[in-house]
Amino acid sequence: MKPQTMFTPWLHTCPDAKDKIRLFCLPYAGGGASSYRGWAKALPEVGVYPIQLPGRETRIAERPLYEMNQLVEAVATAIFPYLQRPFIFFGHSLGARIAFEITRKLRKRWNVQPCRLIVSASRAPHIPEPKPLHHLSDVEFIKELSRFSGTPEAVLHNRELMELFMPILRADFAVDETYVYAEDTPLNCPVSAFGGTGDSEATREEIEAWAGHTNGDFSLEMIAGDHFFLQTKRDALLRSVRRIIARHLASMPLSLRLVEGGG
Repeated sequence: MKPQTMFTPWLHTCPDAKDKIRLFCLPYAGGGASSYRGWAKALPEVGVYPIQLPGRETRIAERPLYEMNQLVEAVATAIFPYLQRPFIFFGHSLGARIAFEITRKLRKRWNVQPCRLIVSASRAPHIPEPKPLHHLSDVEFIKELSRFSGTPEAVLHNRELMELFMPILRADFAVDETYVYAEDTPLNCPVSAFGGTGDSEATREEIEAWAGHTNGDFSLEMIAGDHFFLQTKRDALLRSVRRIIARHLASMPLSLRLVEGGG
């Protein structure tokens, strides 16, 4: 595979050819690459690459995508040229399901898989959303958003800001709520899961069900916090992610750990 250095809007920064291992991060509904601000500094041994979806932040002028298969196809195609190094996927909430489906897409099309899939604050993919929201009126939709604690109240009650964010949120909720899990063989890569002890959107039992989606090792860690412990308990989460990555680095062949260049 030839080195790929061309800019892609799907990644905040272009992967470094000297990366020993790469971490691709998928955002929660309504989130952008900035959800993972500071991760690169906290994880100096890994190339951290948050994925930027259309319609937000640096891609605000683009139309967001409303369908899981279309989104997965686009992301998988965009990042495939950068998968010549060992890599890990991390996804929070909706991002976990997107990461899972990207993993299955890569396996099916290119016979490529991550070293590990890390899922956070997400029900296992075969468990459907219990209460679809994307079809609600604006007033009802905003009311329901308040229970997630991910969108600040100041934003929810600001008409101008909500006019900006509403299309993104509706698109992401549509991706999540219209997603239909299709039976397939479990992944061969290990899966690590994180959950919030006070998260009513993804209970411990619903997160534990991810174990059935891998033939590899499965681990679960519960972190004190609600659905957005990604933000409120960031340091605790990053310590655990750092330990996971360290184990992969330690098990790599010396030739990969001493990599100086390449694609």
